[in-house]
Amino acid sequence: MRTTAEPRLRAATLAAALLAAAFSTGEARAGRADVGGYLRVGTRPDFQGGDGRLGYWNLYGRLLNEGPYAMLDLSVDVLERQPLRPAPWTSLHFRVEGGSIQGADGGNGGLANLRLSRAYVQAGNTLLDHVTWQVGTLDTYMGDLGLYDMRPAEIFYGTVGLSGLYDQGPVQLLLGFGDSGWYLRRNAYDTVLTPGGLLRLRAGGHLEVGGGGMVRYEPRVPGNRFAPHVTPGVDYEDWVRGQVVERYLEENPNREAEFPDPVATDAMSWKAVGYLGFGDLGPLRWNNLFVSYELKHPDNFTTETYQGETYTIYVEGLTDERTVLTVGNEMQLTLWPGRLDAVWGALYGDHRDGDNDIVPTDDDRTYASTVLRLQAYMSDTVHWLVESSVAREHSRNGNAYREHADSIFANTGGLPDTLGLEYGDTDTRNTWQGKTGIVLNPLGPGVYVRPSLRLLYGVQYSNQNNAFGNSFVEDIDQYNEFGNIEQHWHHVLALETEAWF
Repeated sequence: MRTTAEPRLRAATLAAALLAAAFSTGEARAGRADVGGYLRVGTRPDFQGGDGRLGYWNLYGRLLNEGPYAMLDLSVDVLERQPLRPAPWTSLHFRVEGGSIQGADGGNGGLANLRLSRAYVQAGNTLLDHVTWQVGTLDTYMGDLGLYDMRPAEIFYGTVGLSGLYDQGPVQLLLGFGDSGWYLRRNAYDTVLTPGGLLRLRAGGHLEVGGGGMVRYEPRVPGNRFAPHVTPGVDYEDWVRGQVVERYLEENPNREAEFPDPVATDAMSWKAVGYLGFGDLGPLRWNNLFVSYELKHPDNFTTETYQGETYTIYVEGLTDERTVLTVGNEMQLTLWPGRLDAVWGALYGDHRDGDNDIVPTDDDRTYASTVLRLQAYMSDTVHWLVESSVAREHSRNGNAYREHADSIFANTGGLPDTLGLEYGDTDTRNTWQGKTGIVLNPLGPGVYVRPSLRLLYGVQYSNQNNAFGNSFVEDIDQYNEFGNIEQHWHHVLALETEAWF
């Protein structure tokens, strides 16, 4: 008969084994450190008033749509692996990264823009042979959409806890458990229990199939102001407009002290992912197909200030029906061996918010995109790159984009929506981008071979006016001293480098 003390005893035994492996001494102690990382930096003078990026985000391909970035990975072998026998081993891992470099962005390389994104200890062959235990950050994924710099089949992002990975032959199985509360709630921390796992099966070097997921559960804790609660009687439209308190006092004059108290509840979210990879078939080197479906974790609370008083409104019940479907595919092709390679990607997203049917948001939209990159090899080190992308974004709840500088006169009925439920004059944004230029690859041919030095020209056309990061004043008030600019084309010239090491 299992007693209640057994789980605690097993956890204590595992923790002791990990500590013993990490701090044991002897001939096997290595102390060897490995350093790796990533760098992206360049200059993109923008003569159209933009911020040096061709468009708004990576839906149009990551190239020229991302800013500077630096990452440093450090791993230290505390107890070295034994290649001929399954002996215990352990290592420490750290990652520091951030998107700011002096002179390349507004952060000017300030250390406040960096973060310690990963820190964990790994130990193998402790308690179980061929199992790698990991304590610390648990972020894991099944692969990348390189053209988009996205990882749809990813779990445990922002989770800290314990995982075990069995990786032997064709089977790779990961099970983990942790807490995502600090990532989701920041300074308003509350425990968010997060179990999950992934399974991957391999068939030689030609086929891989995988899937898995995770669940986030935030338990009901009466009396904890950071735990999930619901403020009764809140209308969604009043909340969006910031008029919950105003409406309550209109209906209940002079009864401020009777504003409804929050009611404790629990909160749950989850994510399911799938992966299919295959390749080495004629010109097809490899194809990655990812799918994920997620119920996003509900928000906690917002505040409203009315007549000098601040009120807290708990919104778990207004934000608990937001789902995200993501499907992405990337195909790597050899069109002319040694002369021409191609990478073709496609991405589809469907965001739904069951609580919202009145206001355009990023939680109620669809988008679809395709990106094709060709890289021709004029020599081993001098290459020519050509890339094109087409994307369509659609808002379910009406106008989310401004097609014209004077869009206030082109929206529904030519009338403004001063309360904020109509942002522009169209519900769809269509965007095309083209990029071309010279690439110098010292290490030889390959679309993803790094380091790369690139001199590129990029052009974008969008039906949205000024569809790129900018500092234009869009107000059409008669006292707007800067005036209005209408432009649908955007041009960028870039000199940049990208490296992995």
